Amino acid sequence: MPDVAAQEGGFARARACESAERVASRDDLTARFRGGVQVRPRGAVRGVELEHARNGSLGVVFDHVAIAVSDLAASERFYRTVLSVLGVEPSHADAELVEWEDWDIGPTDREHPVTRGLHVGFRAPSRAAVDAFWQAGIDAGYHDDGAPGPRTEYGPDYYGGFLLDPDGNSAEAVHGERARPVPDGRVDHLWIRVADLAASKRFYTTIAPHAGIRLGDDEPGRVQFTGEDYSFSLIDDERPLTEHVHLAFPAREDATVRAFHAAAVAAGYEDHGGPGERAVYHPGYYGAFVLDPDGHNVEVVNHNR
Repeated sequence: MPDVAAQEGGFARARACESAERVASRDDLTARFRGGVQVRPRGAVRGVELEHARNGSLGVVFDHVAIAVSDLAASERFYRTVLSVLGVEPSHADAELVEWEDWDIGPTDREHPVTRGLHVGFRAPSRAAVDAFWQAGIDAGYHDDGAPGPRTEYGPDYYGGFLLDPDGNSAEAVHGERARPVPDGRVDHLWIRVADLAASKRFYTTIAPHAGIRLGDDEPGRVQFTGEDYSFSLIDDERPLTEHVHLAFPAREDATVRAFHAAAVAAGYEDHGGPGERAVYHPGYYGAFVLDPDGHNVEVVNHNR
């Protein structure tokens, strides 16, 4: 099998589920994020695997979202400060990668410029937790991006508080009543500002049947795609574009991964790593990668667990 890790951009990483205790080798996790030379892991990764799509349909959560940061220590301090208030701590942390289950941060390098212009919303268990998330950030000296309060333009019971991370990305804690909310502290939604809204809509519509997402709101300036109880929105406004994000969607079958890649390539989108097992991440990790119109690395992965 060819060495595909460098080609793919390296943000892929996976979880095994041999027990509730996570043990990770540094080389293994570093390879997952950075995509450098493939190294054979010295040890297994253990932990609770993220939920996959129910019955092969819409996924409950992202498999993972990854960003590159200009100062890993500074970004780790920020996300530890605010996400601990929501009841989550890193599932792994070292000098090359810090991960909170479905949210990963890693250092920039020549192939992974810093992520900018992203908005990420994390699920909070209550309005009080939203207030505490925001206050913890303010008390630690981070910049306000919107004080806690109702945002009825997003929903009748939507309550959010916003901060800026050290690279200027917007991080939010959000609470609202939902039938099946994502777990507390997980990624609830993303906003991605794009250069051509119609082109980005075409791309995500093309992969939607294989990525476990569907078209939601479709209005001037914003197109939303949803999973079972999470979403991401493509935004066209006057603010700077989002740059250098990795999105990974879960699949239950290897055939779904192959169908995702085939559909994207047949529609003219750029291959960033064909379907196959990436045992460097963990045995059975089967993924494929393509680039969206703005160059974001998009993956569908089956962990075969």
